[in-house]
Amino acid sequence: MELLGILSPPWWLLLLLLPALLLWAMHRSPWEPHKCPADLTGKTVIVTGANSGIGKCVAMDLARRNARTILACRSQERGQAAVEEIRAATGNPAVVLRLLDTGSLASVRAFASAVLREESRLDVLVNNAGVTGLPFAITSEGLEQTFTINYLGPFLLTNLLLDLLKASTPARVVNVSSFRHSVGTADSAFLTGQRCPGGYDAAYNSTKLMNVLFTAELARRLEGTGVTANALSPGVVSTSIMRHFSWPVRALFSLLRPFMKSAEQGAASTIFCAVSEEAAGITGKYFDSSCRLALPSAAARDAALARKLWEASERLTGLTEQGHPPAPPPAAAGAA
Repeated sequence: MELLGILSPPWWLLLLLLPALLLWAMHRSPWEPHKCPADLTGKTVIVTGANSGIGKCVAMDLARRNARTILACRSQERGQAAVEEIRAATGNPAVVLRLLDTGSLASVRAFASAVLREESRLDVLVNNAGVTGLPFAITSEGLEQTFTINYLGPFLLTNLLLDLLKASTPARVVNVSSFRHSVGTADSAFLTGQRCPGGYDAAYNSTKLMNVLFTAELARRLEGTGVTANALSPGVVSTSIMRHFSWPVRALFSLLRPFMKSAEQGAASTIFCAVSEEAAGITGKYFDSSCRLALPSAAARDAALARKLWEASERLTGLTEQGHPPAPPPAAAGAA
């Protein structure tokens, strides 16, 4: 009886409430997309990797804001299913699918050519597509597949669409990174597989560091153009990104799901960077999963490293051979 008395309210109630409060605090964001009044009527947006997870939630939100929403997906079947779902949920008929595999530079070029041919403007580009858990492999183009999908493909895509973004100002580039960038290494030899970072996690972490470095250098090169570029972390989110891992890892991931954000919650920081008034005019920055400005790792703030990575990426994607406009000289105070 004494034991029953101890377990009766309020102690038993507190034992139930504490985990619930912990989960609520972890998932809560001070900025909520549904409270943002931004209207994108007459604007065009592209979201890569938009057939599932965070990308689909971002595309859903932008379509609700009346944007012409282009889902850039690798799978025709899954991409078209997402298009139909978003059209039905938002009532926006201007939601379309365009095939894109960021792991293939040829696919990136074909996609960009179609966009430049068919679209008169581009107001927001969301580089969301990404993978983890893929084995080390060299593509037919001589590039390592994870680094190409997560970093080099988006790098090329953004550069090919820059003129259209500049013609549509104010415009935004949003690069989805991760808090795990802080333990990554930005070695350009990883891009061609000359060196291997040492595992699935290490490869993913390094691509996310490269995303932040790319964002910083892109913002520097775009100063004064009216196009902003920012990177962000969505937080720890329950999505299908772990599908390439072994079943024990996926099982552990499933056990931890109650402590993770949903895809919809994880999309908040991406949507914040894409449409919020608070982010307007901010460029070259990194936002955390609570939509707050955060200081990225020391490596991510290395301007010399960012320029070196950019130059290597230009060579590997062939942008230098295309007569890509030269970079502005670095500011004296920004030399690393």
